[in-house]
Amino acid sequence: MISVNPQFPRRLGRRMTHDGAFTYRMGAGFAGDIARFPRAIVEPCYISPNTAVPLQPGLAVVVDTSVNGVRVLQSSDSALTSIYGVVVRVYPTQQTTGGMSASFGAANVPGPIVDILRFGYIMVPIVGAVTKGQAVNVWIAAASGSHIQGGFESASSGGNTITLSSARTTFNGPADTLGIGELIFEV
Repeated sequence: MISVNPQFPRRLGRRMTHDGAFTYRMGAGFAGDIARFPRAIVEPCYISPNTAVPLQPGLAVVVDTSVNGVRVLQSSDSALTSIYGVVVRVYPTQQTTGGMSASFGAANVPGPIVDILRFGYIMVPIVGAVTKGQAVNVWIAAASGSHIQGGFESASSGGNTITLSSARTTFNGPADTLGIGELIFEV
């Protein structure tokens, strides 16, 4: 027979098993985060002064041959079917203005050099619902609403997006509630 200390009664039943449940899906990550390091190839590149849009983590870039650098896609890039890479989130970063009142994720990529993912898995902002293995579209028109110039899209939109021709560059499943999902970038 088991003796029970009156100060610590024996607790039986399911109510004490410390069950827990997550009511929402955990966030996938941050735009520009490398998702799987062993397979990533990252290259430092010069940021072209000709880029009209500031480089932000998770955006697609192409080569600007006039200065041997990279820039975000523009509306004049409608004939392209491939990108050079994806901007990697810089770490650590420190804001230069705003003090403690500045918000997280609002800063652009600092400096004349940026890391570009040339091969691997990366977290990117995605507009629309995507599925595993789905073809990748990149928004090239000026940013409007949730569409970001150089950002990734689920559906093609005539004149506003380009569809990447590589069958090996695909989405690796749906985005989280913040619109961040994994992109497999293999040229």
